[in-house]
This record gives sequence, structure tokens and C-alpha cells, in this order.
Amino acid sequence: MHIEPGIVAGAKIVLSYATAATAGIYTLKLAVDALRERGLASLGARAALATVATFVFFQVLPHVAVGVSEVHLILGSTLFLIFGAAPAAIGLALGLLAQGLFFAPFDLPQYGMNVTTLLVPLFAVAAVARRVVAPHTAYVDLSYGQALALSTAFQGGVVAWVAFWAFYGQGAAAWEGVATFGAAYMLVVALEPLVDLALLAGAKSLHRLRDSGLVTPRLYA
Repeated sequence: MHIEPGIVAGAKIVLSYATAATAGIYTLKLAVDALRERGLASLGARAALATVATFVFFQVLPHVAVGVSEVHLILGSTLFLIFGAAPAAIGLALGLLAQGLFFAPFDLPQYGMNVTTLLVPLFAVAAVARRVVAPHTAYVDLSYGQALALSTAFQGGVVAWVAFWAFYGQGAAAWEGVATFGAAYMLVVALEPLVDLALLAGAKSLHRLRDSGLVTPRLYA
């Protein structure tokens, strides 16, 4: 979902700084909540694991340029379900930054757009989870329909933000590239719930993780 260089240029790119800053402030709020819930050690460990996972999603897993962006297997809802909202947000931001610093410096000017495109859909996943998952249901017990709803919230949000940046930067001329990218991303929407359920099934058998601080408390409770 990297926004290609040149799609948003000049003074228009300032908007991405504002959206990224807003997402960062909300991430800080989530981090404070997570600190109160399980402490610094747990938040740091989960954020580190989410950062490594994000880096793998971007740099190691296959990705291909399609239309106005790139199609990556970014498992945002998976990170949320395993680590929680704050660690997932920190991991997405830091993993994306590490990928840009060490392997794709040409993407750094677009960092504000790209991090917004990841974090705002993640926040949407958290909101959808509060609506579709009963308060006393552990994430390891989610149904396929619930996993699909969370995946659709994240991946649909990614597509929506990519479309926004493309139309913002290029106007109506971007419609063909946006349509091609959106159609390709539907493959990710179809795959992610299956990955989520497979990982949740594995976690269900690893009861020692319950009190380890390495996963969100909601995974088992």
C-alpha cells in the first residue's frame, strides 16, 4: 500500500503531516491505556513483536506494484487480535519506518501518507471489534464472520485511504489506477481472515501465553 513517489507532491504533501500527527496522538492515547493495563514491559514486548512482524510483511513477503500503489499482505487485523491496538499501531509505524530507512529511502517522503493509511484503518478495526465481538468473548473464539468483518475494516480502510491520496494528488485522472489497486487488494481481504483463524487456533492451544505479557489480555479473556 505504499503511495508511489510523485502522486502527492508540493504543498499538498503537508496534509499528510497533519493526518500522521493526528494518528500519532491517538496512538499515544492507546499506549497510555495499555501501560495502565499491563505495564511497560508488556507494551514494549508486544510493540517489538508487532514491529518485526510489520517489517516482514513489507520487506519479506511478496508484494507487487498495482495501479497507484503496491499490494502487500499487511495483516493489520491479525496484529490487533494478537497484540492489541496500541502495540499493533506502534509496530505498524515503526516497522514501516524501518523498512523505509534501511531498504526504501525513496518512500520516506511519503511516510506520513503511508502511516496514516495503516493506522486509521487499524483504529477502525478496534471500533468494529467493539461492535461485533461480545464483551466476554475471547478473541481465540472468534468466528469466520467476525474475523472477516475485522479484516474488511482494515483492508477496506487501506484501499479507501490509498484512493483518497491518489485523487487528492492527481484528481480524476487517478481513477483507473485506483480501481486496479482496489480490485487486486480484494485478494488480501479474502486471505486475511483465514490467516487470523489459523493463528487464533494455534494461540488457543498455547495457554502459557495467557499470562506472559506477550499478547493482548483479550486474546484469552
